[in-house]
Amino acid sequence: MKKLILTSCMLMIGTTALFAQKYMTRTGKVSFDATTKKSPEKIAAINNEVANILDAKSGDIIFQVLIKSFKFESELMQEHFNENYMESDKYPKAEFKGNITNISDLTLSKDGTYNTKVTGKLTIHGVTNDVAVPGTLTVKGNTITVKTKFTVVLKDYKVAIPALVADKVNTDATITLESDLIQK
Repeated sequence: MKKLILTSCMLMIGTTALFAQKYMTRTGKVSFDATTKKSPEKIAAINNEVANILDAKSGDIIFQVLIKSFKFESELMQEHFNENYMESDKYPKAEFKGNITNISDLTLSKDGTYNTKVTGKLTIHGVTNDVAVPGTLTVKGNTITVKTKFTVVLKDYKVAIPALVADKVNTDATITLESDLIQK
């Protein structure tokens, strides 16, 4: 009986140590901007409902974004984005699954800001591509703030820009992501 209790306690301690390496949120923020210089209005949106999980030990990182949660200045622009460009009923989310390749060089148990290299698979509009992006992790107590900014080529994800609006919508979109992850 003592062995069973001792084994159970050791498993709980080990599981707690593993679990303590996980950081997560459901309120991350991602924005994009695909405005051209000739556009009379901003072709940009923001989404404050990004789910993000980071395993601080392995460097595995996942982001999930519901496409319909992007908010535009114009309701009509938002409608066109969801129906015509992103087909959000057919492709309801975008997702990144990857790894911080230099995780062994970082001391995430210590407050500070660390430059990262992240590689993985980005899925948008049902198309998955390999990506490599720089970023930063800022550790403060039990919170890690993840930040990155990169560009995606819309045609690489089969997002078509109609000729009618080609002078207003850029063929590339600048993606900015910021997420405050809490230790779980």
